[in-house]
Amino acid sequence: MSTLDELIQKARLLRSEGHSPGQIADELSLSMETVTWLLTQEKGAATPKDVHIDWTAVSGESQLLEESAMMLQSRLHIKQPDGPVPQVYVGIAISGIPLATLMAVSEGVRLGIYHPAKQAIGDEPVGSMSGNFGIRPGEQVVIVDDVITSGKTLQEVINYIKRHGAVPVACCVLFDKRGIRDIDGVPVYSLFKVSRID
Repeated sequence: MSTLDELIQKARLLRSEGHSPGQIADELSLSMETVTWLLTQEKGAATPKDVHIDWTAVSGESQLLEESAMMLQSRLHIKQPDGPVPQVYVGIAISGIPLATLMAVSEGVRLGIYHPAKQAIGDEPVGSMSGNFGIRPGEQVVIVDDVITSGKTLQEVINYIKRHGAVPVACCVLFDKRGIRDIDGVPVYSLFKVSRID
């Protein structure tokens, strides 16, 4: 079976188990456009240009996940040695949460959790911060996720944080699919940049 066939089957299985397209995109580390294509297979529609990243060998192993979070945190400190000290690490649901948790524990700071709009339900989905794991005005915030595909979700979180009076100082991701260096003036630090060669 080809990788494409496997992705189609995984996407359909997740959909049958009640996952929304946004959740499927996060689970498979793909763009929403790619997930829509996998689920619908519209005739004549071009196959989206995307890269699937399967990091389950790491994400499912607590020690490897912790080591990845510490490498991500080291990358942040190398790039911003004299930068603002984060007061909260905000993990983007779902894959950014364990990374942000481990980074927050290591620094002895607070944890925030953000639920992106693409995972919300309703006609006009909106992203939101967890009530139990929120941010406070004036806090220096580092945003954490596993993969940056288009930058839309990180832009959404940055806008939310600014609207609520906190200060986003960096975005940390394991994998960058687009080579994005900053979003709205907030630097993006990744461990790996993924490039397509066409």
